[in-house]
Amino acid sequence: MKGAHATPSEAVTAPDGAAVAAAARGWIGTPFRHRASVRGAGADCLGLVRGLWRAFHGSEPRALPCYAPGGDAAEDERLWQGLAAILAPAAASGPGVVLLFRLRRGLPARHLGVQTGAAAFVHVYARHGVVESPLAGPWARGVVARFLLAPVGFGGVAPVGASAATPRIFLHR
Repeated sequence: MKGAHATPSEAVTAPDGAAVAAAARGWIGTPFRHRASVRGAGADCLGLVRGLWRAFHGSEPRALPCYAPGGDAAEDERLWQGLAAILAPAAASGPGVVLLFRLRRGLPARHLGVQTGAAAFVHVYARHGVVESPLAGPWARGVVARFLLAPVGFGGVAPVGASAATPRIFLHR
């Protein structure tokens, strides 16, 4: 992990997917706190991804705009657009991939998690905090986009154990 000592002149690399998955699991048990991003103290789903970014890359790439708890129907696909402007698309699913979910058809995608294995992911529930859940059923069907914890322009390298021959970057639903 680069940590807070990374400088802009350092070459940014995509962290190993297994390392990102392990770091995400380190957040399990952190309570839900809207707009927070501190392991052990509080986080929401975006805060989990922000905290992982800081752990691997140093400072966050841009200031966080205001957002309502649970989102706002008027937001459109603001979260998706913001992620696509910052994070490199993932060529396939696998450990360490950031997952964007649409929770209900017709509403904007506004939930995030980090894949920890072939069928599991870490995310934040409002009443339960950071948990690991099976990536099956409604959760698997709700994935609309996948990203690496690496900046846009990095190259979209497939995560460890994934095949780059089957790209599924955006899964519009």
